[in-house]
Amino acid sequence: MATDLHELLRSLRVWDPEVTRLPPFDTEAAPTTPLELFTEWFAAVVAAGQSEPHTMSLATSDEAGLPDVRIVMLHGADEAGWSFASHAGSRKGRHLASRPYAALCFYWPVLGRQVRVRGTVSAAPSADAQGDLHARSTGALAAALTGRQSEVLGSVAELAQASQAAWERAAREPDTSVPSWTLYRLRAEEVEFFQGDEARRHVRLRYRRAEEGWTRELLWP
Repeated sequence: MATDLHELLRSLRVWDPEVTRLPPFDTEAAPTTPLELFTEWFAAVVAAGQSEPHTMSLATSDEAGLPDVRIVMLHGADEAGWSFASHAGSRKGRHLASRPYAALCFYWPVLGRQVRVRGTVSAAPSADAQGDLHARSTGALAAALTGRQSEVLGSVAELAQASQAAWERAAREPDTSVPSWTLYRLRAEEVEFFQGDEARRHVRLRYRRAEEGWTRELLWP
């Protein structure tokens, strides 16, 4: 018998108390900058055992304004912005070249938390991109060397052959450069922190960049 999607959906729970803890969120005590609060929340969710807390949704749009979204890895967050990487010729790279604006979303169900970030995106200097790549694993370098991201693939065998060659080169030449590999930095204009609540009185705190620093405001759930 075919699986009934609606029955499956009705059987699921959000923030099951057996695996989720919903901590209080005192917005009056929140730091003055979103980066400080993000760092606090990230440390807390790692300590709580959230799997892959450094993965995030990245939303971009093409030349026609049509949206796209995918999961990528956070490479860092500092005053320069939230960082992620990709090939310049990938779909996301092409989007960012024509429309250098994006949104990020982190979802950490173990604490019922989300963080949303929006802002302009710029490419870091090539030396920074290569340094970031070489600080990562052999597998990361091999994946970057495989290249041709988002292009049409002829067969799984073709991928296996290209990947094997890339792995061998990555092991043999760990400092080899990948010119198309780009480190992107999103300079936040808005950052929203969402804390779930059992009574559905979710707490939302939004930071917005202003000339004098950051403004803070609460949002209705």
